[in-house]
Amino acid sequence: MYFASNIKFLRKRRGRTQDDVASALQMKRPTLSGYENGVAQPGIETLVAFSGYYNISLDTMLKVDLTRLSGSQMGELERGYDAYIKGSNLRVLATTVTPDNRENIELVSEKAKAGYTTGYADPEFIGDLPLFNLPFLSSNRKYRTFQLKGDSMLPIPDKAWVTGEFVQDWHDIRSGQAYIILTSNDGIVFKVVENDIEKRGRLVLFSLNPLYEPYEVHINNVRELWKFVHYISDELPEPVLPEKQLLRTVATMKQDLYQLKKSMGRDIEDAEEI
Repeated sequence: MYFASNIKFLRKRRGRTQDDVASALQMKRPTLSGYENGVAQPGIETLVAFSGYYNISLDTMLKVDLTRLSGSQMGELERGYDAYIKGSNLRVLATTVTPDNRENIELVSEKAKAGYTTGYADPEFIGDLPLFNLPFLSSNRKYRTFQLKGDSMLPIPDKAWVTGEFVQDWHDIRSGQAYIILTSNDGIVFKVVENDIEKRGRLVLFSLNPLYEPYEVHINNVRELWKFVHYISDELPEPVLPEKQLLRTVATMKQDLYQLKKSMGRDIEDAEEI
């Protein structure tokens, strides 16, 4: 049983003192110290109280050594999502490997996206996806490729194949970088991210296309994150004009419009004289 070490680990992880926790659970501090050191055994009502206080199932509090979990697994657990942990069994990322034990890159097409939102943790579903490898990517990291839909990330075009590197620890999410995000509400989205997890428990998602407004996703609704690595497309992106050239183009257009209006004005005057 891991109850004693777990409650001590959780308290320290959340930056709380023994006095804080004892007060919240309406017990004396020496009593809490006894539970954390394993010299006292709590009753069922106390166990339930700890479970409710940390919002972690009693089964997990007793059977899983929380100190051995990765950052992303602890994050999932603390957000109340139990896909990673069932009793004492840890869920690892469903993946496929080559005969020589190298990670494959699974291909999630637009047609497969709907199934991925529910089957992403199912090894059988992942095993049925098309597989490929790219020799210039690291063999020590996990990658997956998703097909893009829509124009929200222009100049990356519709139907492009976007490859991401699996993000194990969500504390590594960097603002200003692009990520492929699996959400419980919107499915798979590809956006530039602002990390606001620590302060407000959310991500703010931005499109490259300025026609689309940014929006927020609570971290509870996030299931997977893949950091953008590259994309593959058979379309050549539209050229991006330098700022000075763009201003010059706009100025020329304004001048042409002005000349057109003047010409139309002269034509009208000539018609009136006739």
